[in-house]
Amino acid sequence: MSDAVELRTDRPHSARIYNYLLGGEDNFPADRAAAEAGLAVNPGARVAAQANREFLRRAVTYLAGSGVDQFLDVGSGIPAADSTHLVAPDATVVYVDYDPLVVARGRDVPGRVRYARADLREPDRVLARAAETLDLSRPVALLLVAVTHHLLDAEDPQARVARLVDALPSGSYLALSQLTSDLAPDKWAALEQDFARRGVVLRPRPGPEIARFFEGLELVEPGLTLVHRWRPDAHDHQSDRPDALVSVLGAVARKP
Repeated sequence: MSDAVELRTDRPHSARIYNYLLGGEDNFPADRAAAEAGLAVNPGARVAAQANREFLRRAVTYLAGSGVDQFLDVGSGIPAADSTHLVAPDATVVYVDYDPLVVARGRDVPGRVRYARADLREPDRVLARAAETLDLSRPVALLLVAVTHHLLDAEDPQARVARLVDALPSGSYLALSQLTSDLAPDKWAALEQDFARRGVVLRPRPGPEIARFFEGLELVEPGLTLVHRWRPDAHDHQSDRPDALVSVLGAVARKP
């Protein structure tokens, strides 16, 4: 593979912007420029990314504690210290992302950890890649953490998510988080417009639209809430942040 061609380091990418906001080093000048420009119009972007990552850790901890031993982490982003297979070390995990850098940086563990390149916009392809490692006849935790806000409304993200959930058996779970426009709407709109000029989709959505992702599922307490309010624990660093700085809604729900 020619990284210079496939990675397109001259253009910002959502996974690498997220990596930069989390303090990672797997990013390039175009990603850092986009992130810094975004922080200039909305300083909450870094807080949102970090609070969202803490939600991922707590959600995976809860799911593993509930007996789930298979995870499908879609839009997983670049591997980090608190990646799903590290939080749930006894589980089988398939990471899926459409950024080739994610797969390049990932390290497969035969029979337990797999990195696959696919796109949420093609749910059947995601499922096919997942089925190469996971047993889709048994419960799976589907993780869509900070992913759906990178799809336009015209791409019908609710339908893409529903296709994935429909393919999973009873007892499976969906853990999803998404930027909301309910808080600090002007700042998030400014960030959305700045990203669009750079070729990056960022689509904050109102709470009722985000709630649609969970239709037909049984929400785990406390339901759909700002991610730093979802079962906070002693390991959190963002739990006392103002709600408007976080502006990410998330929930975990069980498929009956």
